[in-house]
Amino acid sequence: MKLTPKRHRSDSAKTATQAHQNAAQAPIEPPGYVTLPEPCKPFWDAIVTARARDLWTQADLVQAANLARVQHAIESSPIGSDEHAKLTRLSMALARAVAVHPTATAGRAADQVNQNTAERKARQDDGDELIPRLRAV
Repeated sequence: MKLTPKRHRSDSAKTATQAHQNAAQAPIEPPGYVTLPEPCKPFWDAIVTARARDLWTQADLVQAANLARVQHAIESSPIGSDEHAKLTRLSMALARAVAVHPTATAGRAADQVNQNTAERKARQDDGDELIPRLRAV
């Protein structure tokens, strides 16, 4: 007997509806049994919003809290120090463990080429008067 719920296709209406409902909610809070100091909270929020809300498990949230604490510690360690290097490696390992590394959240670099190219062209394009462009003030 399969214990995990059936996942819907990523391009289905049900998935789109769930994504909008998830996006409307505040970031997930850490489990009650996990201690997360307040200075780590911005890192926590960035981590838990990097992937779909309904894909997080309790075990993932514990690792996400560890990652938030490590990222906060990196900010206070001297750049280039052995401690900074060790914390950076630990951060990368934890990011892979909870699937919030760039490949998991943005896709393979090869798959991003078209999107990056389109954005670069859009920045260079002056467009025409019929298509309004956003401009920095």
